[in-house]
Amino acid sequence: MWLRSGSTNNDPGIITQYYLQCVSEFGLLPARLRTDCGTENGTMAAINCTLRSQHTDDFAGALSHMYGTSTANQRIESWWSFFRKQRTQFWIELFSDLRERHLFNGSHEHKCLLRYVFLGILQKDLDEYRQLWNNHTIRPVRLSQCPSGKPDAMYHLPHRFGGRECGFPVSWEALHHFDGIMQASSQYNLCGDEDLEMHFVDLQRRSGLAPPVNWTAAVQNYISMKNMSGV
Repeated sequence: MWLRSGSTNNDPGIITQYYLQCVSEFGLLPARLRTDCGTENGTMAAINCTLRSQHTDDFAGALSHMYGTSTANQRIESWWSFFRKQRTQFWIELFSDLRERHLFNGSHEHKCLLRYVFLGILQKDLDEYRQLWNNHTIRPVRLSQCPSGKPDAMYHLPHRFGGRECGFPVSWEALHHFDGIMQASSQYNLCGDEDLEMHFVDLQRRSGLAPPVNWTAAVQNYISMKNMSGV
């Protein structure tokens, strides 16, 4: 449904923003929302239960959310394994190379600069992978009850694959109750430090560096801005 890159993955406000944006985009609430026990998921879980409290099905209200360990969810663990092999391993090795070349030391300033330069490219990569995955064909497996087909088609046309619609429509009026959370979340900055981000924006403007369009340009921008800023 969404793959997002950001300055942190443990802030409840940011995770809730992703959830609300997804619900707004599709206009549907999940019948059940499953998360691990991380504190970053608490606000999202509470909102889902609140929005589902008006329904009358067996999983309405508080039952619309469940906690579970990520390792017990074989499907998502399998997906993460594919994702790492096909995409994230490249980025892990790239950033490890920057460290080995003494271009990244793990300091707050270096982390912020890395986010500022690379998050846009990372998000583009995530968007491409999501599109590819949602349109690839899941082949049928003997003795398995799992449906086969393309994820996008199975989601939008479940009846054609022996499934059913499990989403619950949500009104814009109901979502407007959480506008305050969305507005607060929109104030999060790209690199996780407002002052440093303003400094990097000004530095990029004065130096004439164009926003990177691929990883090689991003590496060059990172090195150039690191040298110019003295971090």
